[in-house]
Amino acid sequence: QKFLCSNCHNILKKALQTLCGHRYCSACLTWIVRNNKNAICQKCKEEDPNTLGEESLLAEDRAFGDAAINKEISELRVRCVTPGCSWSGTMKDFEEHQSLCEYALIPCHTGCGHVVMRRKLADHLENGCVNNVTVCQQCHCSLASSECQGNKRILFNLFWLFPLLFFFFQQSHSTSSASKDGCCFSAVGCAFRGSKEKIQEHEKSAVGAHMLLLLQHMRHLQGSLCPKGFSPRPELSLKSAGKSICELQMPAEPELDCFPAASVPGDESVLQQLVREKVISELENKLHVFENIVAVLNKEVESSNLEILAFRRQSELDQNIIRGLELKIAELHQCLMQKDAGLSSLHKSLLFSEQASYDGIFLWKITEVGRKLQDSVTGRTVSLYSPAFYTAKYGYKVCLRVYLNGDGSGKGTHMSLFFVVMKGDYDALLPWPFRHKVTFMLLDQNNREHIIDAFRPDLTSASFQRPVNEMNVASGCPLFLPLAKLQSPKHAYVREDTLFLKCIIETN
Repeated sequence: QKFLCSNCHNILKKALQTLCGHRYCSACLTWIVRNNKNAICQKCKEEDPNTLGEESLLAEDRAFGDAAINKEISELRVRCVTPGCSWSGTMKDFEEHQSLCEYALIPCHTGCGHVVMRRKLADHLENGCVNNVTVCQQCHCSLASSECQGNKRILFNLFWLFPLLFFFFQQSHSTSSASKDGCCFSAVGCAFRGSKEKIQEHEKSAVGAHMLLLLQHMRHLQGSLCPKGFSPRPELSLKSAGKSICELQMPAEPELDCFPAASVPGDESVLQQLVREKVISELENKLHVFENIVAVLNKEVESSNLEILAFRRQSELDQNIIRGLELKIAELHQCLMQKDAGLSSLHKSLLFSEQASYDGIFLWKITEVGRKLQDSVTGRTVSLYSPAFYTAKYGYKVCLRVYLNGDGSGKGTHMSLFFVVMKGDYDALLPWPFRHKVTFMLLDQNNREHIIDAFRPDLTSASFQRPVNEMNVASGCPLFLPLAKLQSPKHAYVREDTLFLKCIIETN
């Protein structure tokens, strides 16, 4: 099971393993990703749909080649299941065998529509293929391959009869020369007779005449063997005899090499042309077969080009869709940021509402006093502002400001505490300047000795006039509490790093 693709369920080809641990053929994964947006691993869905996670998303850049499983697959023992084929071997050799299996059924590449075994394709092309038509180089007729091969076979047999006849006459002369004084070519019409020495001289000097006699005899045989309607090419003249015998490679005994090139130079060139034409004819037949193959391949290439063009168009459409989605995502992201800002503002407003006081009494809890005092000493955070509170529901808006390390005359020795009048929503309806008495309290958490200080506003001070900016200048007690007393263990002004400040505004 581990050797099977999670998509096609066939043996894995160029196995890729995804982040979820399942394997796919390289081509299968490419197809899935190309044809599905946010593709999910099918195996993960089948195993447990409720546990689908980000690792179940399929993408080519999220998968890696599984070299180990590819090696195991390449070493598997397999056999060919084509009927009649007995091949067996390893998986890495199987693809090569598939392209060579003689029992595999393949379509004829000429486009005749027949499906034949690979081993019988040549016989089909020669004898049964209606599209495999060629022009005979000898008779210039359009013939099926089998008919053209028949014509060639006749000529081929005639060419080979020539050296056999010559050899026969030589053997006849060698057996009869002891008792007869006639030329060994007397059977084809040579009438010379004489002594053994003169006959040898005659054979050397009359090579051309003997070849003409043999060619005439061969043409007579050719006329009786050639099928009706077949006319030999005009180049087959008497002058071609010498070259015909030379090209057909007769036995190399000295007594047979009786027609040197010097005797009939014209005949050699003619016969060379005949042999060359025979070779060219065979090559043209092969070329015709290859042209048919190329025609089929061209059709497949055109079909592939159309598919590629369709894929490109689809890819362009997909890219346009992706760009549109990206714009929508950007808009949604901006809208989400705006909503986050609104939620943050609402959260602040809610927090303010929870901490706000509307009766002129405010209790301020300050935590992490030690760190904040150190920040005040170093100048990182000199002062702290309290949340705003009100003297009434629609009254003055005020807050406290504390300098833990002191300010002005109390800097470095005292904790300074100030009162700040802030710009409110209902200032237009309120009497100005601010006239109410303000009381500060630092609570002793043992409820023994609270630090209390109070003041009445200076009506001429700008700190108590109607605010023009968000808040007026702070006014209060710069020497509210010595730092030594704040940190003294005799008192509980600071406990668990926390202190409490209280402000009371007389509203009567």
